Amino acid sequence: MGKPTGFMEWARVHPHKREKQERLGDYREFALPLAPEEAKRQAGRCMDCGVPFCHQGCPLGNLIPDFNEAVYRGRWREAYDILTRTNGFPEMTGRLCPAPCEAACVLAIDRDAVTIEQMEKEIAERAFTEGWVKPRPPPRRTGRTVGVVGSGPAGLAAAAQLNAAGHSVTVYERDPKAGGLLRYGIPDFKLEKSVVDRRLALMEAEGVVFRTGVDVGGSVSFRELRGRHDALLLAMGARRARELEVPGRELSGVVQAMEYLEHQNRLVDGHGEQQERLNAAGKRVVILGGGDTGSDCLGTALRQGAKSVQQIELFPSPPSVRALDNPWPRWPVVFRTSSSQEEGGERGFAMQTKRLVGTDGKLEALHAVKVEVQRAVGGGPRLVEVPDSEPTLEVDLLILAMGFTGPETTGLVDDLGVALSPRGTVQVDKRFATSADGVYSAGDASRGASLIVWALSDGREAAKSIDAYLSGGVSVLPTRGADSPF
Repeated sequence: MGKPTGFMEWARVHPHKREKQERLGDYREFALPLAPEEAKRQAGRCMDCGVPFCHQGCPLGNLIPDFNEAVYRGRWREAYDILTRTNGFPEMTGRLCPAPCEAACVLAIDRDAVTIEQMEKEIAERAFTEGWVKPRPPPRRTGRTVGVVGSGPAGLAAAAQLNAAGHSVTVYERDPKAGGLLRYGIPDFKLEKSVVDRRLALMEAEGVVFRTGVDVGGSVSFRELRGRHDALLLAMGARRARELEVPGRELSGVVQAMEYLEHQNRLVDGHGEQQERLNAAGKRVVILGGGDTGSDCLGTALRQGAKSVQQIELFPSPPSVRALDNPWPRWPVVFRTSSSQEEGGERGFAMQTKRLVGTDGKLEALHAVKVEVQRAVGGGPRLVEVPDSEPTLEVDLLILAMGFTGPETTGLVDDLGVALSPRGTVQVDKRFATSADGVYSAGDASRGASLIVWALSDGREAAKSIDAYLSGGVSVLPTRGADSPF
C-alpha cells in the first residue's frame, strides 16, 4: 500500500504543535494539521506488508492500508468513505486515541510506525471542509424505539448505528449538554468542543434525539425508562473514581481528577462558576497518577497558573525501549512524554503516598515512601517499600488521578434486575446483553475504564445486537471491520 519504498524514503513526521507559551495562554487545541504534501508522504509510508497487523491492533477493525493508499493517490473522498465504513467518529479518534494500531504496525518492529492516528484526523477534517459530511437520515423507520443512557463515545456510536438502521433513538444525558466524557472529561486543548457540537448537530439532523439534564437513576428511574422503549442501552461510562485511603484524605485541598477537569471544562464552555478549591492558580500542585487523566490535569493546572506541578506515579519509570517480555505487536510499555508533560511540571516515579498532613484542616504536605519492584521466584512482581526513603512534598492542591473502578450503578439492580460483575461493572454476554431482557450495556460501563476506540467499538457491536433483538434475529448493521452502507 502507498509507495512500495515510501517507508525507506520518508521518515515519520509528527504534526507541528503551537508554541508552548502560546498554547499555555488559552485552551485551544495545540496540534496543527499536516501540510497536504506531508500527509501524502506519511500515507505513502504504509507498507505492502502482506498481513496488516494494524487491523488486529484496531478495536474498530479500520481498513488502514486502504485509506492510506487512497490518501497517497490523492483520492481523499475515497479515503473518507473507506474510513467511515468502520469508524463513525474519526475526528474523535484522530485526536484522542492512543493508537494501538500504530503499536501493531509491521513497520514498528524496528522503525517508527505509520502515522495512522493523525491520518484519521486529516481525512475527517478534509471531509468536513469539503462538505462531504452531510446528514444521512435513514430511508425508513422501523417503528421501534431505543433509549440510550449516556452520551459519551459508546452511547453516541450505538445511537448513530441504531438510527441508521431505522430505529428511533433517544439519548439521555444528565449533564446540561451532550457529549459525556468528550465534553466534560477531555480538556479543550486536546478536543475543542466545537468538534463535538459539529458531530452532535449532524446526528440530530439524522434523527437522533438528545434529552439533556435527565438524571436516569435519580429523577427518572431505570424502570420507567425501560418502559418507554423497546430496548435500552446502558452507556454511562465508569465514573466511580479510585480512592486514596490514607490518613489526611479528608483535608481541604484533595480533589478527584474528574471533578477538577469537569469544573474547568464547564468554565471554558461558559456555563460554570469558579471554585477556589478547584483552581490551581498560585498553588503547589501534586497529581497522583501518570496516565492520560493525570496528564490532562497537568496541562490544565499549568494553564490555570499553578506555582508548581508534580506528577507522581506509583510504579518505576518504564524503559525507553521495549523489554524482552514486551514484544511486538503487544502494546509497548515504554517511557512516553505527553503534550502536557512537554509544557512543564516535574515527574516522579516509584512513590507511594503514606499520609497527608495540614493545619486547620488545610492540606500542606504529602508524606510518601519510595518503592521498588521485586519478583519472587514462581510469583509475579510486587512493590516493596525502600527502607529509610520517605520523601515529603509540599502541596496545596492534591489531584487524585489514579483511575476508575467502574460505573455508578445506583438503581440498576433494584430497578432492572441487572447483574453486576465481580468488578462492579455491568455484566454482559458476548452480545452485550445484560441479565435483564431488552437491556444492553457498552463501553466503560461494562468493560471498565478503557480507551475511546474500545468504547466506539463496543457501542457499534451493541447496536448490532440490539438491532437483531428488535428485528427478530437478523441485523442490517455491519460486523466489525466489514463494509457498511452507513
